[in-house]
Amino acid sequence: MIREIIKIDEELCNGCGLCVPGCPEGALQIIDGKARLVSDLMCDGLGACIGECPEGAISIEKREAEPYDEFKVIPLIARQGKNTTIAHLKHLKDHGEHAYLREAVAWLSSNPNEYDFDFAEVRNIVHQYQPGNGNGHHHGNLKEHEPAGIHGGGCPGSRTIDFTRQKISVENFQTDIENAPGQKSALRQWPLQMHLISPVAPYFRGADVVLAADCVAFSLGDFHSRWLNGKSLAIACPKLDSNQEIYLNKLIAMIDQAQINTLTVMIMEVPCCGGLFHLAKTALAQAQRKIPIKKVIVGIKGDILKEEWS
Repeated sequence: MIREIIKIDEELCNGCGLCVPGCPEGALQIIDGKARLVSDLMCDGLGACIGECPEGAISIEKREAEPYDEFKVIPLIARQGKNTTIAHLKHLKDHGEHAYLREAVAWLSSNPNEYDFDFAEVRNIVHQYQPGNGNGHHHGNLKEHEPAGIHGGGCPGSRTIDFTRQKISVENFQTDIENAPGQKSALRQWPLQMHLISPVAPYFRGADVVLAADCVAFSLGDFHSRWLNGKSLAIACPKLDSNQEIYLNKLIAMIDQAQINTLTVMIMEVPCCGGLFHLAKTALAQAQRKIPIKKVIVGIKGDILKEEWS
């Protein structure tokens, strides 16, 4: 799958090793005098190691990589002791990775014989920890005033932000988005455009997702209150967008990796818009999981012409 993962510039790296303890997941090692990424599946792509590098040799890129696997990482973390485990869990909480956090807590709860510290103590410390209060471990390319939910490299406008993040704790992953039509937005995240979104971002995991053609939100007066409320969003234009094979791969990743719950595809009645639903159906056919998919056709005057599940 295509996802964010760290990249090491061997020309800049001097082998100092400061980045290694900055990666509690254990994805970095010093080999032949250079920092090396030893396992894609152990790199969460959040970049905690970036701020540890005095040479600026570490950055984040998007490339084909194995999906990060918390169930494979947390046993290695736990064997390094209580402090490393706490640092790892706080790191996940700092970046809004609550699905990974729940997986880590579930493993720790079920495998007390695999480590030598008090799980209840660690759980309580992490539960009481508030991201952004200065005692977390943020990577170096974030300013102190930026929300802790932002991560990633490149254009700041494409960084992942989970607007529901402040309403989530380790033991309560429920979101409560209040929406007053015409006053409040039901938007849960940033970015929105299919080329910019990460298909495994925390707000997609287990979510009901709306995939909307660009014109839909402008055509429906009640788009936020009726269609978007409580859902995550991705937008695209099947006529004008290029490189749509990337969209197919991202939709497959949403279904298989993020394990989205449902997909509602909203398109306009114009013929050129039908390609978006076809793309979604193709992704569903190629994905390993099967989920309900809903087709909603919006008229150019803002009425709903068709609405059906398949």
